[in-house]
Amino acid sequence: MRKKSFLFVLLIAALMVTSFGIPVAAQDDVAREDTVVFDLDRTIPDASVFNPYTPGGQVTGRLTGGHQALWEPLFILNPITGEIQPWLGVSFEANDTNDVWVLTLREGVAWSDGEAFNADDVIFTIEMLLNDESVSLTDAGNMQRWVESVEATDELTVQFNLTEPNPRFQLDYFSVRINDSLLIMPEHIWADVDPVTFTNFDLEAGWPVGTGPYTLSNASVDRVVWDRNDDWWGAATGFMELPEPLRLVWQSIGTEDTRVQLIANNEIDAGQNVSPAAYEAIIAQNDSIIAWFPDFPYAFADVCVRQLDFNTTVAPWDSANMRNAINMIIDREEIVEFAYDGTTEAATTMFVGYGAMDPYNNAIADAGLALSPNADVEAGQALIEAEGYALDGDFYAKDGETLTMNLTVNTASTEYTRTVDVIIEQLRDAGIDAVANPVDNSTFWGDAAPFGNYEVAYSWLSCGSINEPWASMDRYRSEYVVPVGERSPGFNNTARWDGDAADAYSEIVDQIAPLPLGDPAIPELVVEAYSILVDERPFIPLVQSTKLLPYNTTYWTGWPTSDDPYLAPAHWKGSTHLIIHNLTRAN
Repeated sequence: MRKKSFLFVLLIAALMVTSFGIPVAAQDDVAREDTVVFDLDRTIPDASVFNPYTPGGQVTGRLTGGHQALWEPLFILNPITGEIQPWLGVSFEANDTNDVWVLTLREGVAWSDGEAFNADDVIFTIEMLLNDESVSLTDAGNMQRWVESVEATDELTVQFNLTEPNPRFQLDYFSVRINDSLLIMPEHIWADVDPVTFTNFDLEAGWPVGTGPYTLSNASVDRVVWDRNDDWWGAATGFMELPEPLRLVWQSIGTEDTRVQLIANNEIDAGQNVSPAAYEAIIAQNDSIIAWFPDFPYAFADVCVRQLDFNTTVAPWDSANMRNAINMIIDREEIVEFAYDGTTEAATTMFVGYGAMDPYNNAIADAGLALSPNADVEAGQALIEAEGYALDGDFYAKDGETLTMNLTVNTASTEYTRTVDVIIEQLRDAGIDAVANPVDNSTFWGDAAPFGNYEVAYSWLSCGSINEPWASMDRYRSEYVVPVGERSPGFNNTARWDGDAADAYSEIVDQIAPLPLGDPAIPELVVEAYSILVDERPFIPLVQSTKLLPYNTTYWTGWPTSDDPYLAPAHWKGSTHLIIHNLTRAN
């Protein structure tokens, strides 16, 4: 099967050699060998919005170079080692009770327009989020939950006074724990605008302004260009040398077939996720292409376990029995085989399978609470029938109504749609009239997920924990429940899971919150809380996320690999600064 797929993709690639060339440079003054081209696996809904705090700016405001090249984080977590590397921040220390945190900023940091970056910018940004009554700005809900007040003790020192102890405050919000971190904005520009409506885009004015080594040169609906700022503060202060690339380009690529040929033709340097067959088609044409592993499965495990989310306010998914029935009907091994071509593993818990999570994953498994990789369709059907349903032809029905499921899926990636196709087939074979409801990226994250405008959705909203369990478990506490039609704070508990069981779960998770990382009492509390999740199933973990990312070494070397694991290779994250600084010209 894999050989047949390989030959098919290779044929497609060969036919496309002259059909999809994309020019790299918008101007003639930057050579191809001085340019790094990043593959963007989604469309750009509005190329004139670079506000990273609004749903409309989530793509251009972050993923097209915003938080990879322009806005720098305070700290960067290495998910492989668990170490936190200082960046704009030098240190972030808590008091003995973890309810006061003191941030020390790096001296000499400057915005791209020459203004000094200091404590005033940090305080302004945090207070902007604290004062957001709509709670619509990214991280507003998190800051409003945790921060009582913030104050400067000098130009480079900021004190955060928390509402309650939080030993994970730095890790969760300021360290690029998953994809990004809380970004600091320049007070001298943002103080006079409405942060909810501000586009932060004016090339003549030099906007957007950041502290990173690149500034925006051009933006369109399929391409965003950044050019190096040779006056970058990091080089001026000796923090780090200027990165070697003179230009960075984020290019929107529509299909995997197009992606295959552009990478093989040396027109893309950092590719997005492809199938193993597509990757083998690429390396058959170009021996300069590498991935995380040199051999199959090539891919690395990303941090966010894929899952199904139930809207627990919508019948029949307001029944824990019905949710558990779906869990039993889903065959994770089939998802691995048909949606991922064998490059990933079935999820055993809600947590990523990194070594730092072993104490918690193992405790859950030892308690008999781990997920099965295979389906038990008959057991699932028995639960459905216990709810009063009976087969009527191909599908179950009750009181004359067919049992249906409308499964919302974000069409931004073929990974998502392929997985949902497998699940739909499994559910229909088991007697559930399931159909996919495809929506675009902005609709999914701007409306469906946060406002509960879905019945069942494919997502990764339990994502959070990399080296400790609280971040993911916190997301389903009943405190976050709001009515459908109101925005879930921080995308937490979009399932609207509520009631006595959810309250009992929340009380246990609350006991984990003040404990320091690695406390020996945590695994037992995790098992106690997890047993409630297993009974209730407000969401169903599916598989470990995996990404097969082709990197091209024709022009640039220094990409992260399993042989040089200085960072995970995901180039859409705020930690991409490390990758860009690590690149060297091949010739």
